[in-house]
Amino acid sequence: MAKSIMFQGTGSSVGKSIICAAMCRILHQDGFKTAPFKAQNMALNSFITRDGGEMGRAQVVQAEAAGIEPMVEMNPVLLKPTSHVGSQIIVNGRVHSNMKAGEYYERKAFLREAVMNSYSKLDSMFDVIVLEGAGSPAEINLRENDIVNMGMAEMSDSPVVLVGDIDKGGVFAAIYGTYMLLEPKERARIKGYIINKFRGDVELLKPGIDMFRERLDLPCLGVVPYMDINIDDEDSVSERLRIRSGGGLKIGVVRLPYMSNFTDFTPLEFESGVSVSYASVPDELRDSDLVIIPGSKNTIHDMKWVFNSGMDRAIYSLHRQGVPVIGICGGYQILGMEILDPDGVESSEPRINGLGLLDSVTVMQGEKRTIQSKGTISCERGMLEGLKGLQVEGYEIHMGSTSISEGEKQAIGLEDGMGDGAISADGSVFGTYLHGIFENDAFRGALLLNIRSIRGIEQEESELSYQQLKELEYDKLADGVRKSLDMQAVMNIIGL
Repeated sequence: MAKSIMFQGTGSSVGKSIICAAMCRILHQDGFKTAPFKAQNMALNSFITRDGGEMGRAQVVQAEAAGIEPMVEMNPVLLKPTSHVGSQIIVNGRVHSNMKAGEYYERKAFLREAVMNSYSKLDSMFDVIVLEGAGSPAEINLRENDIVNMGMAEMSDSPVVLVGDIDKGGVFAAIYGTYMLLEPKERARIKGYIINKFRGDVELLKPGIDMFRERLDLPCLGVVPYMDINIDDEDSVSERLRIRSGGGLKIGVVRLPYMSNFTDFTPLEFESGVSVSYASVPDELRDSDLVIIPGSKNTIHDMKWVFNSGMDRAIYSLHRQGVPVIGICGGYQILGMEILDPDGVESSEPRINGLGLLDSVTVMQGEKRTIQSKGTISCERGMLEGLKGLQVEGYEIHMGSTSISEGEKQAIGLEDGMGDGAISADGSVFGTYLHGIFENDAFRGALLLNIRSIRGIEQEESELSYQQLKELEYDKLADGVRKSLDMQAVMNIIGL
């Protein structure tokens, strides 16, 4: 049986995912075969495993930090919001159903077996399991049938460490309030707390920690500083989605309301001489040298938003000025002439016009395509000039099938014999279903060279190895957290 430790938060976005990633890396460095686990995740950032299963991106990051291949058992339940009140429910990597929030909580008990089967499999394979909670265990209205916070801690018999975010303010009140709202048997599981995202001189905080200990007999396991770590984030509250300014090649990503897999663009953010910003209003696309329309969990809803917000006019204007436009997955569908949904797979509306920048038509289908894909660039036009024959790989997560006219050319030939994507006749508009395509170093570097040439920007060769940089970032994260925590106390909690 594996040892375990669980990190729960005083609220959402306090840094649980990153702390878990750091702990996975530390344990990996120390020679322990370690796996991450989050029973239930709600996020639009997902990943497709080697066997075609879909799981939350946060546990993929944690698995990478632990030096292992991601498995759907690390995130047996994934909720992908499709509206303000409903989500697509993915169980063990496969679509189970679409439910409104009320239905899901009423039927939550049936997921318990799936969660424990997944945990038991990891329990038999690894030395240590690092569990992550969701939101806060103090959400007492959700305690019944809980499978992700204290309910999961009980099922796995795991000790718990609370994580509080001092950057939000009121960290001591958040820790105290969370602890006091728990039942006595739940409080007994909490072995200490971590103060996360601290800015400044930690010596100034120590008197507060000592005073807090007089009110709550719970050890502070450490104060983790605010760290500038470029690691994929769990959801759209990420700070990387704030508007950025900078010189060089300016990439504007359209921030769709149901944007999914914005982690596709992390490799671009690593590039020297590249500035990536996320645009919520048309004016924020101004001066872009490349426009990217990302994936979407509700393409028809987001297509309507593009029209209603005026984002379409901004994209058309930039396109007329010679700015290249790229669409990924749902963004590829949005670039076409129309999107059809005759069976109501995604919307009650049977059709909607697309931007018409590609002569293509998408038909929504009930079966989701989830697969890792490899192929080669099959044509060379415009931004793909000179890239023919270049190998690319990524993963597909989509409900629709897209057909292109004879005027457009298929962009990628896949190893399974299928074609992917399209490039417009003038080479200025490119669409693909491949998430992760920018992680391909040779493709990304050549594409950016072409776009710099098109936009008259001084050329800058890319020497970036995205995989190597990710490994360096995981080590940097682990080093910072290791130095900040009482690691002997943490290891004692785990039982190592």
